[in-house]
Amino acid sequence: MERRSALITLAGAVAGLVSLPGWATGWSAESIQLDRALVTTDQRDLLAEIVDTIIPKTDTPGAKELKVHQLIEKLVADCSDKAAQDTFAKGLTTVDELAQQSFNKPFAKGDATQRMALLTQMSQSTEPVQKDFYGLVKNMTIRGYMNSEYVMTNLTNFQFIPGHYYGCVPVSAKAVSQPKQGK
Repeated sequence: MERRSALITLAGAVAGLVSLPGWATGWSAESIQLDRALVTTDQRDLLAEIVDTIIPKTDTPGAKELKVHQLIEKLVADCSDKAAQDTFAKGLTTVDELAQQSFNKPFAKGDATQRMALLTQMSQSTEPVQKDFYGLVKNMTIRGYMNSEYVMTNLTNFQFIPGHYYGCVPVSAKAVSQPKQGK
């Protein structure tokens, strides 16, 4: 009976491996595009500047360069409820309004100090739209950046399962602590 269930499991695994290449190659940039635009082009550019302010380019690429803003837009559009989507859209509008009030120009035209001051002001605001928007964007920026291919392969040295195999290591502490006896 065990041999029969093992053969069925093996047949399922082989069928899965045979169909995997056809399934995986069907992905393209067009297939993961948004079905409907959540934000305007100007707001998309503004979101790119916001994530670039949160994680700027240094000796490593910044969040904007790794296209974290596209991930945030996709996550909000596909995985958030209508209330969160509305908060997101209102937050983008609020950022530009606050920038006009604070330094008389759009957020994207401000320098790094002005941008950071504005985002800090939003994080400490008592208005729920500002605070919720900043918290949402900051958390998704950090998560998207840390899970990007560049960071996972170049900075954290991520290794796929099963990882590196160390074949010549002692199995138990007892084998390590006992000295070998001479002849």
